[in-house]
Amino acid sequence: MKFNVLTLFPEMINNAMSESIIGRAITNELISVNAINIRDFSKNKHMKVDDYPYGGGAGMLMQVQPVVDAYNSIESVKNGKKPRVIYLTPWGNTFNQDMAKEFAKEDELVFLCGHYEGIDERALDMIVTDFVSIGDYVLTGGELPAMVMIDAISRLVGGVLNNETSAEFESFNNNLLEHPQYSRPEEYDGLKVPQVLLSGHHGNIEKWRLEQSVERTKKYRPDLYEKYLKNTCNK
Repeated sequence: MKFNVLTLFPEMINNAMSESIIGRAITNELISVNAINIRDFSKNKHMKVDDYPYGGGAGMLMQVQPVVDAYNSIESVKNGKKPRVIYLTPWGNTFNQDMAKEFAKEDELVFLCGHYEGIDERALDMIVTDFVSIGDYVLTGGELPAMVMIDAISRLVGGVLNNETSAEFESFNNNLLEHPQYSRPEEYDGLKVPQVLLSGHHGNIEKWRLEQSVERTKKYRPDLYEKYLKNTCNK
């Protein structure tokens, strides 16, 4: 799977994406992350990509031309394909696991990272297909949200996780949070691993894990718990 990131700070993307599971997936050619510097497409001799907004207002606005030209430089776009373009913005649809699964079905995605007071609306009209937010707060740019989404989506790409069953049983599967996990030692500072996990009885272990997932979801995410109950009743 290929991720293209249109950004003013390509090194921010390259440095962060070269580590841990995502870095290994890139090395193993399971995914690729292509950070495209929008500034390289400026036609200004000072490589300027922003200007004052028409009508006045605080701050500067990213200009349409460098953004659109950066998008048009993507190899698949030059070959006539139009991949989905995700603009990271507080007024987009809130990113969640279902959205990650949907995006993971694509062969290629483009992330557009804004800065300053945003991007000229004409660029958005011309290239953006999806408007996405990672939460109700304001960041200095779209790079962090893009990396959050790339991380979440990449984990659903076959082969990225060492344990192929990991993604299936993690939080948000069936609207439930993940159950508690334990490892060695069996006892630490008076706290013991639940006996059922030591029993070797797989049926009892799965039953306990489901019960714990339900209780944890009910306590910490009542909104998800309501969805779980609704889906359970509809089956």
